[in-house]
This record gives sequence, C-alpha cells and structure tokens, in this order.
Amino acid sequence: MVFTPGQVIMHRNTRRGRIGWVRPARVVSDDERGLLLWIARHTPVVNEVSGDGRGMRTMPFAEFVTLGTSLKHGTWDGPGVLKLHRPGDPAHSVWWFRNAADEFTGWYVNLERPAIRWSDPGGASGVDVTDEDLDIIVAPDRSWQWKDEEEFAERLAIPEHYWVDDEVAVREEGLRVAKEIEAGAFPFDGTWTDFVPPPEWEVPDLAPGWDRPALR
Repeated sequence: MVFTPGQVIMHRNTRRGRIGWVRPARVVSDDERGLLLWIARHTPVVNEVSGDGRGMRTMPFAEFVTLGTSLKHGTWDGPGVLKLHRPGDPAHSVWWFRNAADEFTGWYVNLERPAIRWSDPGGASGVDVTDEDLDIIVAPDRSWQWKDEEEFAERLAIPEHYWVDDEVAVREEGLRVAKEIEAGAFPFDGTWTDFVPPPEWEVPDLAPGWDRPALR
C-alpha cells in the first residue's frame, strides 16, 4: 500500500488492542526514503485517558491500570511536526521538532514497533504503531540523550499490563540509531530541517473509520 502526497491518513498508536492516540496526518512523500508525514498545529487528536479523564502520564502507571480507559478528543497545540517511517520497517520513527517560530530545534527518535499500513471501508487509511516509550532526543549539533527512562522502567515492572516485552531489543534499536546520529547520516544530515508545508494544506480532520479495531 502506497500513500499519495497530500493524502490525509490516520497516524495511530495502539497497545494491547486499544487505541493510545490518533493524529490525522498529511502525507508529504512515500518513496524510497520512507513515509514522511506532517502533523499540523491545531490538528484534532484523540488520546486514551483513564476512566476518570486523566492522562496516563499524570499518575503512576500502577494507578492508571486500575481505573479503566476512555478516549478524549483534543487538538495538537504544539508546533507542526514531521514524522518519518523509514523503509524496511525499523522499530522507530524520526520526528523533526520546531519552536513557536517554526524554527527547527532538533530530532526525536520515537522507539516503536514497525508501522502497519491499513485502509478501512469507512473511508480512513493510516498506519498503526505501538510506542515503546523509551525515546532519544537529538540536538541540532547531533548530541543525544535518552528520554523517559524512568517511565520505561516503571512500566516494565508491571509486565501483565505493559505492551513492551523486550527491553533489550528496544535499547538495542536506540543504540543502533545513535550510531547514525553521531555519523550525521540520513535523516540526521539536515534533510527537511527547513520544510514548509504547502499553503493550500488545510488542517485535516478525523476520517470515518479512525476508530477501527487496533491491528495489535
């Protein structure tokens, strides 16, 4: 399945058969470099929250798993962000972060299970990933550091509820990407750091079928 530049697809994080979040994204390109997506500021989003409406990161994971879950609608209020799913289905995606003035501020390596593409009879198409929580923050000078190590460890301690079952594999994937970062290899070579979305791209909406059953 190949997506068309300008097409709106649903970028979803799923875990244990549940939707973690949904973000309508505009396809920038889908070619030999991978699937490049644009999440615009003010895009409507959906996030999994606890049964009482609180976000997962506002409380200990041990508490979150006792409260049930629901889906909460909101908006992407930060600056627009590019996301690249690279060919060969690696266990990560690379994001380009910006500040409020739309200036590039660094990369973000989101460690996750490889993306699965889908198309729904309801009208939506998209990709599903499972975010594995441990991430890497990369400065413009390509210095890097792990992110969310404490959160990762906290959740690994409750394996009956956690969606990550191989801590070593997640860390090994991060270290593999770190070698590319340090070498300044694509996509950490300055490509797309000056990306500007076409002016005719309107903020996309959730498409019918955005809530189709999770693929994993």
